[in-house]
Amino acid sequence: MTDSSRDALPAPPILTSTHAVFLDFDGTLAPLQDDPNTVALPAGGSDVLKRIAELCDGALAVVSGRDIRDLSSRVPSNLWRAGGHGIEVCAPTELPSDKPPSAPLGLAERLEEIAVTHPGTWLERKGTVFAVHYRAIPDAELPLASALESILHTLDAYKLQRGKMIFELKPANANKGRALASLMASAPFIGRVPVMVGDDATDEDAMQAAIDLGGFGVKAGDGDTLATYRLQHPSAVWNWLKDSVA
Repeated sequence: MTDSSRDALPAPPILTSTHAVFLDFDGTLAPLQDDPNTVALPAGGSDVLKRIAELCDGALAVVSGRDIRDLSSRVPSNLWRAGGHGIEVCAPTELPSDKPPSAPLGLAERLEEIAVTHPGTWLERKGTVFAVHYRAIPDAELPLASALESILHTLDAYKLQRGKMIFELKPANANKGRALASLMASAPFIGRVPVMVGDDATDEDAMQAAIDLGGFGVKAGDGDTLATYRLQHPSAVWNWLKDSVA
């Protein structure tokens, strides 16, 4: 990744009909919140996303770590949605399954025990993905990491990923980059220039996939990144999207 001091990365070019657009949700389309249940698109956001999708002939997807059922309740159903870091994908108007994939037996209980051991942290279950939040107690980062890594020794099919005041345990095949590459292999995405916009470590995988396919990444916020471009906060992301369909 590039050095985080490169905050002066330029703003991205205006989107055109040649692009395929991939957007993270939390921290990109909406500011991060202590309570993920309070996160929502801004007023008028759904209409802007629909207009971007029209510009790109439908080649727009919201790619999130959220469970696909949760994500589908927060973004327009006539857009492509990839939840659980790409584990489940819904085409426009497609409804997600009522039942999420099964997580390993006993994993949720083990993670709850770890969260209880570190007061101020809490566990969020997102289908087969689990997030341990420690924003309220940042000093818990190292002991939490150690405890979670010990669980991984018994879970060959899972991996641990750090985010912004969060640890995520997710299936090894849950990868936004893989999701982006898979969508780019079929209509309406195929043959377009992929653009990935995201704010966190999980989004860097998708940026790399976009770059490998001849596109580019846009970093939302500060921090190290592979991206060529940067927008400093979600409101800047929305201004860029609006400018693209002005």
